[in-house]
Amino acid sequence: MSVDDTDEDTHTLTVSAEEAGERLDRVLANRVQALSRSRIKTLVLAGQVTIGDYAIRDPSHRVQAGNEIGIVIPPEPAAPEPETIPLNIVFEDDAIIVIDKPAGLVVHPAAGNWTGTLVNALVAHCGESLSGIGGVRRPGIVHRLDKDTSGLLVVAKTDRAHRKLAAQFADHGRTGPLERGYFAFVWGVPPRPKGTIDRPLDRHPQSRDKMAVREGGREAITHWEVQERYLDGANQPLASLLECRLETGRTHQIRVHLASIGHPLLGDSVYGAGFKTKASRLPPPAQAALATLDRQALHAHMLTIAHPVTGEIMHFRAELPADLAALRCALAGRLPGSPPST
Repeated sequence: MSVDDTDEDTHTLTVSAEEAGERLDRVLANRVQALSRSRIKTLVLAGQVTIGDYAIRDPSHRVQAGNEIGIVIPPEPAAPEPETIPLNIVFEDDAIIVIDKPAGLVVHPAAGNWTGTLVNALVAHCGESLSGIGGVRRPGIVHRLDKDTSGLLVVAKTDRAHRKLAAQFADHGRTGPLERGYFAFVWGVPPRPKGTIDRPLDRHPQSRDKMAVREGGREAITHWEVQERYLDGANQPLASLLECRLETGRTHQIRVHLASIGHPLLGDSVYGAGFKTKASRLPPPAQAALATLDRQALHAHMLTIAHPVTGEIMHFRAELPADLAALRCALAGRLPGSPPST
């Protein structure tokens, strides 16, 4: 393979006969040694690697002799700048900070969101006290929530706290106190009051920014229980509120798992787009609440951890944010602020 640097951020590579049939990421790792394997994967998934006129988003793509591979390498971002972004702090001490994250807030800087993230807010709030184990762009980040998922998230302020918390999340609460609970508003009503979804997850074969249930993927287990049932104008079951408990923590796990059993989240344009027509069966107030939601109806309402320094078992809860509280009342035919029926 020959290398022609057209400028400092762009490379053009020609596949040799000896490299025919090799994986794209391995060829790049061998020839562009300034890039780590993880950096190459990130560039490929971001569409920064092309063959001819086409972006190749699969790191395992098999190259052919004579392929012209183009690589655009954006400069690595500097450490996140502090930004004054309001934080809803549920708890804070010298070791950890627990945040009730609003929907719409990205957790850490990445392509397309280099500023305005939770990390930028944490850098401003905590200064240099955040754990550095997560790297320059993810200081203190032990676990994540999707941009449009609201709720509880714990951040480490020291390296010791980061290691201890990371061990709890890696164990998934199987031998320790860790628990994560989510409220999920879904289409349809499951036929049983509760159940477990045990289906492996991996990248979607055609859309690399999505996840899918796939044999050979990573183990993923979600426990769910029906909390409320909602009827349409003809008094037929149309939607429900589930509480979900995670036994594993995969990307988009709840969203994909619930969609896989026919109950995608309300407002989920990625995994529940096929259910949009059901909105016409909702009562008018619920239709209006769903139309203004503009996100998946998912909220991390409960988090239990062992404090990484003292070992104290700590329980945190976060009430539904205003948009989901309004949706809940509208689905149930109640006025905002009124208690749920018993």
